[in-house]
Amino acid sequence: MSEHLHKLLTKTKGDQVIWGVVLVLSFISLLAVYSSTGSLAYRMEKNSDYYLIKQLMVLGLGLMIIYWVHRVNYTKFARVAVVLYLISLPLLLYTLLFGTSLNEGSRWIKLPVINLTFQTSDLAKLALFMFLARMLSIKQSVIKDFRKGFIPVLVPMLLTCLFIAPANLSTALMLGVTCSIVFYIGRVEVKHLLLLVAVGFISVSILFTVSKITGLGRAKTWEKRIQDFAGGKKADGGVQEDVYQVQQAKIAIANGGITGRGPGRSLQKNFLPHPYSDFIFSIIIEEYGLIGGSVVVLLYLLFLWRSILIFKRCPYAFGAFLAVGLSVTLVFQAMLNMAVNVHLVPVTGLTLPMISMGGSSIWFTSIAIGIILSVSRYVDEMEGERKGNLKTASVEPEATINEPPTAEPQQKNEGKVERKQRRPKVIIND
Repeated sequence: MSEHLHKLLTKTKGDQVIWGVVLVLSFISLLAVYSSTGSLAYRMEKNSDYYLIKQLMVLGLGLMIIYWVHRVNYTKFARVAVVLYLISLPLLLYTLLFGTSLNEGSRWIKLPVINLTFQTSDLAKLALFMFLARMLSIKQSVIKDFRKGFIPVLVPMLLTCLFIAPANLSTALMLGVTCSIVFYIGRVEVKHLLLLVAVGFISVSILFTVSKITGLGRAKTWEKRIQDFAGGKKADGGVQEDVYQVQQAKIAIANGGITGRGPGRSLQKNFLPHPYSDFIFSIIIEEYGLIGGSVVVLLYLLFLWRSILIFKRCPYAFGAFLAVGLSVTLVFQAMLNMAVNVHLVPVTGLTLPMISMGGSSIWFTSIAIGIILSVSRYVDEMEGERKGNLKTASVEPEATINEPPTAEPQQKNEGKVERKQRRPKVIIND
């Protein structure tokens, strides 16, 4: 057993800090899910350990997915990105028309035979950022040109957001913001990004107006959430559902104080409608206090920082954009979820990555983390080979360790990243 474990560990490459963050988040998930699903288990007439075992199996498979994906050379994902993106658009359209509805929004579809329900926007997010990383790396030589550079990377984002927005506006807005960040890192002109913001604002306004006039879509839900965030109430004096959720989350946070009530001792888990998914962060604060909540925030920031280091170290454009794009969307989603819990933004329905109870969402997140670690593994191996060659040639390494290798990229059209103090300039070898 120990020999097999040793072999497994020797084959585990990539950024060790990110591996550590993922393991800690998984452990926190088990504690939080086990504590917050007591009422759910009672209502569903399940054993109290049922959801703990289920989450353990989901996370276990997620870790295996991370391991399998990180062993793949990241350049192979350039071709996979095109296929996934082309698959994601019809799936989003099918979900919008025939998917399982909740709160007037169709977000899930059920796969036949295996009866697995998953949210197609999770696949779309992964496919979109993989595809954008590929397009940004190919278009770097003309990225400043509006027609030749910006339009080819803008259209894929607009199509994905267009198909997601009617049923899941918060996810579409999150994608728009994170894509804008990736565009900025990819040297897109600021004036083009400002135009994108204007187009996005106009598009959301048109979508809201059409939905409001026709009665189709989720305009009433969006309007209600904004009113709830501003302190609105029903005409009959009743408290809105979203207001109730936020109020219970605030009570949980207040009960937690600095050090928390202790593991499993949350009271508000019996009152919050979704304490194991959307509002699991408030349960963590109630049980582990402000200290525990701060640790969770720092873990996500640490994950982002290590991913940015991978971006800076990767000499090729596709790998660099892949690492930073996937990490930014995961961390931004986490920050939005935590902001909802502390009532900084309206209720969105976004889960806390790698912590909230789930199945397919955790597995898609695991794929994204595996891809980031695949880029990290490649960078580590490349730098190790370079150091070995320098030692063999008896050359001082410090003058050349941060320079791009002279070898051609493994993926056709993938460019080299030229280091600068602020924004890296990406040069394409045609």
